[in-house]
Amino acid sequence: MLMPHPEVLRKLLEEYEEAATNEPADTTDEPGPRTRDLAYTLCVSTGTRDVRQALCTARRLLEDASESR
Repeated sequence: MLMPHPEVLRKLLEEYEEAATNEPADTTDEPGPRTRDLAYTLCVSTGTRDVRQALCTARRLLEDASESR
């Protein structure tokens, strides 16, 4: 699997968390379009299929990257 650059992954994670917190839900009470787009990108970037797993994987990858410095 290709590994995303830690800074790109950190920015993506921050943007997702911001959107998930502040973007209003759509009419079906699902996350808004920006949140869905970021969730998809996180899944692709981490090689996962579920946003919860993607978030865990992204955090682990960032932790590993900071430990290897």
